[in-house]
Amino acid sequence: MLNGAFGNTRSNSLMSEYASLLGDAVLRHRARIAEQSARIEAELASKVKSEFIANMSHELRTPLNTVIGFSKLLAEHERRKLGDGEIVEYAQLINDAAGHLLAVINDILDISKIQSGRYTIDAREVNLDEILQAAIASFRVSAAEANVTIQLRIAIDLPPIRGDAVKFRQIFTNLLSNAVKFTPAKGTISVEALRGSDGGVTVIVRDTGIGMSEGELLVAMTPFGQVDGGRARWREGTGLGLPIAKALVELHGGRLEIRSAKSIGTEVVVILPSRHLVTVAEGRDVGAQLGHEASQRA
Repeated sequence: MLNGAFGNTRSNSLMSEYASLLGDAVLRHRARIAEQSARIEAELASKVKSEFIANMSHELRTPLNTVIGFSKLLAEHERRKLGDGEIVEYAQLINDAAGHLLAVINDILDISKIQSGRYTIDAREVNLDEILQAAIASFRVSAAEANVTIQLRIAIDLPPIRGDAVKFRQIFTNLLSNAVKFTPAKGTISVEALRGSDGGVTVIVRDTGIGMSEGELLVAMTPFGQVDGGRARWREGTGLGLPIAKALVELHGGRLEIRSAKSIGTEVVVILPSRHLVTVAEGRDVGAQLGHEASQRA
């Protein structure tokens, strides 16, 4: 009996010791995995930060150099005696560079406000067909220069929706900018606006551009992400166009979906809810806020 009891006690002790050792080994393994994951995330964050700084330096320096260079030429007008045509050309180049610089800065400020939750929209009833026509009109010249055709089809029964007209213009300007930028000569961009099943509006922007793989699409949807992050990339940009467009669509209660294939093209679908649904959602938000304030006063 004693031997049996002693054997059981020893067996239990060995099992406890084994369990303790096994637990320690599992904890060490998990700690190594966590440390490795943290190191990979830190390296990735450092790489993204470095690429962002390099890309932003390029995006800011290029227009600044244009402004500085041509304004210097204009300042030397008395000595060089520029012709009227040259003065107009230089002034236009300076204006274009300044506009590009302002767009870069605005994109950075917009994504910062969106990520911090301080971005607001001025929701009113708007006609999306007018916004689409204005957005496309602003790209007619650049598309013609790139030998790219832009087509617009708007449904006759397109309903008005509720939202911020300026932000809607920004959404479709960003999408069209990408489409024109990445569609080669003799390509086509089509914009189609349809009435949604819930009374809202669905806008589809298709292009016959270079397209993206699944991995490249994930990068493109990441703020400051560049599918081609190198300094010698063949298209300029901050990498904020798609993330800002997606965020603005979601602020309006809608959703943005992208389908793309290499060497075939990209299709972006913007689904916006009806003005009734948006109004109901806004009413609930206001009601919840008023209820919260009333409870605080009580």
